[in-house]
Parts: sequence; C-alpha cells; structure tokens
Amino acid sequence: MGLHKILKIVALILSVAGIIFLAMIVAKGDEVVKATGEGVDGYLYVAYIMFAIVLLFVIIFVIKGILAGNIKKTLITIGAFLVVVIIAYVLADDTPMMKSDGAMMTENASRWAGTGLYSFYILAILAIGAMVLSGIKKIAK
Repeated sequence: MGLHKILKIVALILSVAGIIFLAMIVAKGDEVVKATGEGVDGYLYVAYIMFAIVLLFVIIFVIKGILAGNIKKTLITIGAFLVVVIIAYVLADDTPMMKSDGAMMTENASRWAGTGLYSFYILAILAIGAMVLSGIKKIAK
C-alpha cells in the first residue's frame, strides 16, 4: 500500500474523530464546556496528532531538500542569518518595559523582543535594497 493511501486513511480517521469530538462538545453546550472544559481533551488530542504529523513531514522534506541541494550555499545562508541576529542582539536594549497587561518584562525578554525587531528591520532593509538594485540593473540593461 502506497504512502498516499495510508495518509488518506489516516486523514479520514482523524477527520471522523474530530467530527465526533466536535459533536460531543456541541452536545454538552457552551456553558458546560466553558465552566469545566469537559469534552475538549479529545478534540485537542486530534489537533496535536495532526500538528505532529504535519511537523514531521515538513522536517523530513526540508532535510531531504537540503541534502539534495547545495549544502554549502544553505550553510552560508544560515550563517548570514545568524550574523544578522547577532548584530541585532548587540544593538538591542535590555531596559525592562511595561507589557499591555501592566506587568513588567524582564531584561532578557526585553532584549529578545528588541532583537526580533532589529532583525526584522535589518532584513527588510536588505530586501528593499536588493529589489532596488535589481530594478536599477534591469533598467541599465
């Protein structure tokens, strides 16, 4: 039996299980589910199983694609991205900030939030620069 048939059967089983658990949740009513959370566990387990299957296939096909392609180029790209993240981490400020719920962020959380923002800014500037450079080269030809 091919992988496609097995995946179709697994998808069918998970779909039926999801429908059954959803029907159980609907049958219990909103108030019971909100008060006790009864009936939600099975539905969540189906979602976890689906997430795990999707994650497994993504990892398998990413690794397969990396190994089939040019590993040197992939490693250079990952290294360049890590350099951007390191630069952003150095530029980020670790001053504690107030969150929207009134709690204070830790210095470490504040620094990583700043790192994410700076990484985004650096990568956005590089992407815009690459598009502009590409446009200039195209016009020049």
